[in-house]
Amino acid sequence: CHQKSRENLFRFRQLWLTFLKGKEVVIANAIIAILTIGGQQLFSFFTFSCPCHVGQNLVYGLAFLGVPALILLIVGYALNNQTWRLVTGKRSPLEGQTTPNRLLQCKLVCFVLCSITGRALVAPVTWLAVTLINGSYYVCAVSEYVPVHYYEANPNITASERRRILAAFPCSQLVPPELTRARDEVILLLRYQSQVAGWLLIAVVVITVFLSYCLASCFSPLSFLHFRYWSNYVHNEQELFDEATDQHSRLYAMQHVRKFFGFVPGSENVKEIRIPSLREWQAISGLAFLKRVDAEHYDYSLLHDWALKESVNGKYLKTDEDPVIRTQV
Repeated sequence: CHQKSRENLFRFRQLWLTFLKGKEVVIANAIIAILTIGGQQLFSFFTFSCPCHVGQNLVYGLAFLGVPALILLIVGYALNNQTWRLVTGKRSPLEGQTTPNRLLQCKLVCFVLCSITGRALVAPVTWLAVTLINGSYYVCAVSEYVPVHYYEANPNITASERRRILAAFPCSQLVPPELTRARDEVILLLRYQSQVAGWLLIAVVVITVFLSYCLASCFSPLSFLHFRYWSNYVHNEQELFDEATDQHSRLYAMQHVRKFFGFVPGSENVKEIRIPSLREWQAISGLAFLKRVDAEHYDYSLLHDWALKESVNGKYLKTDEDPVIRTQV
C-alpha cells in the first residue's frame, strides 16, 4: 500500500511537471503581476498622501501613477536576457559579416523587440490597472477640474477660489461641513471614472494579447505539435548550453589558475605550490576588459593574458617539507 502511494505521488508529480513545462512565461507573468499588486498596495498605504493644493494635486497624482509604471517598464526591459542579446555586440566589426540578409534581420529584430516589450509591459500595466481601480491617485490628480455644477456654492465665487476648494476635496478634514455632500458626489464621480478606465485598460490588454497570440499562431509555419516540440527543444538546448558554458569556463579558467598557483583547486593531494612573484601579482591585478589578440580570439582577463604569455617557471614550495623556497625552471 505504501509503495502504491509512492507510485501515485510520483505520477502526480510527473503530470504536474508536464503541465507546467512550457508555461514558464505565463507563470512568470502571473508572479510579476501578483508582486506588483502587493507592492502597489503597500506603496499607496505608506507613501501616498494627496497635498490637496491647487496645481500640486495633478503633478503629485500623475507622478505616483506614471513614474512607478515607467520604472517598472525599464526594469522589465533590463531583466530580460533577450534585451541584452539584442543589443550586445551590435557595433562589433564582425556583425556585418554574420548578417548578410538585412530584411530578414530587421524582421527578426522587430519580432524579438515585440516579445520583449510584451514581457516588460506586464508590471507597468498591472500597476496602472490596479491604481486606476483603486481610484485614490486619479481622485487626487483631477479633483480641481471637476465641472462646476457638482459644486454647490455661491455662484459669484471666483474661479481660483472654486479650484482651491475643489482641490481640497480629497482631504475630508479640509472641506467645510456645508460642502460634505458635494464632496461625496465628486469623489464618487471620480472613483467611477477611474475604475471604468482601469477595467477598460485590462480589457484592452487582454484582447490585444489574445489577438496577438492568435495571429502569431495563424502565421506560424509549424503545426501545433511541431511548435510544442520546437519550444521544448529551445528550452532544453538553452539549459544544456548553460551547463556546458559553466563547465567549459571552469575547466578553461582552471588551467590558468593552475599555472599561476601550481595546483588544481579542489585537489586532495597537493605536492607543491607555486609562489608568484611581485611582478606577476601586479600583472593580474587591476581593471581589465576584453583584449583582442587576433581576428578570432580574445583574452578574457588579466590572468588569462598572463597565462598565455608567460612560460611555466618561478618559485615552488613543497607542501610536505619545511617552507624553504626553491627555484624550478
